[in-house]
This record gives sequence, C-alpha cells and structure tokens, in this order.
Amino acid sequence: MKTLSYRIMLKKEPEGGYTVIVPSLPGCVTYGDTVEEAIRMAKVAIELYVESLKEHGEEIPTDEETLEYTLMVETYV
Repeated sequence: MKTLSYRIMLKKEPEGGYTVIVPSLPGCVTYGDTVEEAIRMAKVAIELYVESLKEHGEEIPTDEETLEYTLMVETYV
C-alpha cells in the first residue's frame, strides 16, 4: 500500500459548515459541519476518487511536486 499526499482547502460557508475541495482531483468536493468532520469527509472523498481512477485505469495525480504560494493583490472594490 502506498501513502499519497493531497492538499485540501476548506471554505467556511455563511450558512455554517465547511466546503472542502481537493485541487489536484478535479470535482472532488465535500462538506462537513465542523473542521474535523470536513477533514474526515475529505479523506473518504479522496479514497473513493482514487479508487475510481484505479478501476478505470487512469493516472492518479498527487501533490508531491506541487508548490503553493499565497499572493496578496491590491484592488479597488
């Protein structure tokens, strides 16, 4: 068994809870009422996504060679 690494992004929703996206896995989105639940749900979503890729013989992307930066931009809103 191989351990894969994925970056997840949690967005706090105005109505409550957190939406989670996995940038390296297009369309892999889930939700949790708390940060902890959102992270658990992300793990399940990633496992199911990767399993589907395996079943279809598709390449399994990872975040191993991904660099992340946060850019600050000034704008007039």
